[in-house]
Formats: sequence, C-alpha cells, structure tokens
Amino acid sequence: MAGFFSKMKEKLASTEYEAPVSTEPSEDEGYVEIGAESESKPESKVQVRPYVIEDFEHIKPILESLREGHTIALINIKPLRDKDLVELKRAINKLKKTTDAIEGDIAGFGDDWIAITPAFASIYRKVETKSDEPQAETVSEVTEYSDEA
Repeated sequence: MAGFFSKMKEKLASTEYEAPVSTEPSEDEGYVEIGAESESKPESKVQVRPYVIEDFEHIKPILESLREGHTIALINIKPLRDKDLVELKRAINKLKKTTDAIEGDIAGFGDDWIAITPAFASIYRKVETKSDEPQAETVSEVTEYSDEA
C-alpha cells in the first residue's frame, strides 16, 4: 500500500502544478463552507395555504402551487358560490382535473370549503360502519367531487 502512495506522490510532484506539502492540518481541511443559498428552502416543506375564490381567474395561483407539489390548499368557495354557480362548477372541475393529474386528493367540507392535497397526503373520510355503536369522533360532512356529475 505504501508503494502505491509513493508512486502517486512522485507522479503528482512531476506535473506542472505542485500542491503545497504541509504536515500541519490546514484550517480548510475537512470542512465545507455552505452558503445561505444551499440552506433548506421553504419550498421543500409542506405548506397549508388558505385561498378564497371570488372569480374563476382566482384559481390560477392555486393550480400553480398544487403543481409544485408542496401545498395543501384550503379553498373558500362561498364568494363564487354566492355570485355565479356556473363559474363555481367550472372552477371546481378545473381544480379536480389538476388534482387528478398530480394524483392528489380533493374533497369539500360543508358548503363553503374545499381541501386539496398533493399525492403524498390524503383527506380523511368518515368510514361507514354497520354497528349500532355511536362513533367517538364526529366529522362534518365531506363532499366527494367526481367526474360523474
């Protein structure tokens, strides 16, 4: 083994560039300086973001953040529902198509809210049981959005 390193040292020493030889460890040896730009970015964390849809155009930032894959969107649809049901249905269909494309999950909570998650998360849905025992947990009604409507 020592013969190998001796030969490598001789070959390296015979090239034009000679690395300084020092027996003392340098300050930079074994350390890598990491700049601020390589710190963990907020995009790598999951964000729960609230949105309000007042017009069909308001879904664009929602779609962009969903496509990035790090956002759980909580969307208040009441303003658009009160204004124009046709536009609301169009907006929900567009959100549903994008959710399907990213393999996410979408569900409505009550009449005013929609939740959309990326592929790594799912939305809890109340499991129907046939037993007569009361459920310990109560969950408001979850609306399924499907393409059958």
